[in-house]
Amino acid sequence: MYVITNGRLITEDTVLHGYDLLIEEDRIARIAPIGEIKFREGMEIIDAGGGFVSPGFIDIHSDYIEHMAAPRPTSLMDFNLSLRETEKELIGHGITTMFHSLSLFKGTEYEYKPIREPENVRKFIDLIEQSHKTKHLVRHRFHARFEIDNIGEVDNLKRYIAEKKVHLVSFMDHTPGQGQYRHLEIYRQTVKSYNNVSDASIDVMIHNHQTKEKLSMESMKEIAELAHEHRIAVASHDDDTLEKLELVHSFGATISEFPITLEVAERARELGMYTIAGAPNVLLGGSHSGNLCAAEAIQKESIDILCSDYYPAAMLHSVFALVDKYGMDLAEMMKLVTINPAKAVKMDHEIGSVREGKKADLLIIEKISDQFPVITSVFVDGQLIQKTNYRI
Repeated sequence: MYVITNGRLITEDTVLHGYDLLIEEDRIARIAPIGEIKFREGMEIIDAGGGFVSPGFIDIHSDYIEHMAAPRPTSLMDFNLSLRETEKELIGHGITTMFHSLSLFKGTEYEYKPIREPENVRKFIDLIEQSHKTKHLVRHRFHARFEIDNIGEVDNLKRYIAEKKVHLVSFMDHTPGQGQYRHLEIYRQTVKSYNNVSDASIDVMIHNHQTKEKLSMESMKEIAELAHEHRIAVASHDDDTLEKLELVHSFGATISEFPITLEVAERARELGMYTIAGAPNVLLGGSHSGNLCAAEAIQKESIDILCSDYYPAAMLHSVFALVDKYGMDLAEMMKLVTINPAKAVKMDHEIGSVREGKKADLLIIEKISDQFPVITSVFVDGQLIQKTNYRI
């Protein structure tokens, strides 16, 4: 048992002052005014030091594991080491539930990542599944990012879903001329940043991508239906037109990841879809690809969720940047990384908010010099798994 005292509790609606929080086993057992929870044998008092007490962050789109597994194009680390070292970093950033976004790519001409080879993806999927049954720090989940030209992996994806190893499915299309690379000049710059190639060679790449065979709508619908049968949310990636958005919504996509424009994000919200932007976008002041500005869209209430994308530290700092720089409400901004992603992936009955009866996935967040937010305590399933003491 733990009692967290002297903290400001961030609930779904407000920030509570003058309350204690009792953890029993893996649950938030009680939230009560200071002094009402009586000390009992076996109870440990955790002083929050005047900091904030928030839910643990839920990151539903991050390919950070790819970097940890393959830090260089020719370096492939041990996968078990990669996963366990990654989760040690994640708790320091407040991420207690991680959807590892492993890519089922057919291939790419501008950045080879060995982790994306089918056999390596399969190894990681099995490792994520095994983590549920062995000692671990955070809640690991598998987000299947399926590139729609990867027709040869359709049967494997269906098998992973049937085996209950998939927790989120997203359909991706990185063909230049639409989506993330609707501006071909951005695509050219991206390719050149990875390879020393001529414009003529890039023209050939563009042609090859634009003429390649892609998954049929019937196959996409079949995969989506199978996912729904297993209560798995379905997402679309880089929606750049209202027509595409309407199409993906028609076969059951409930999440729009990284809508390219504010207009598309607003329409997705009207359709009842959850919208996701990258937390690094907030810190950078805009998209690195020249697309939607996350902070602007959040101010216009068109983005529901922030994910770390490729930079786990951004989850914490984007929330406080929105509060400190843009004057947004802390309780509302905290929803972007807690209860909203929990709802999107159908886990909100257990996690995502500071509420009696829910899992005790909790963070204590304090501010040090220059109002810099840091995480000093992390609880997962009611267990204190990390405590950090900053010194003067």
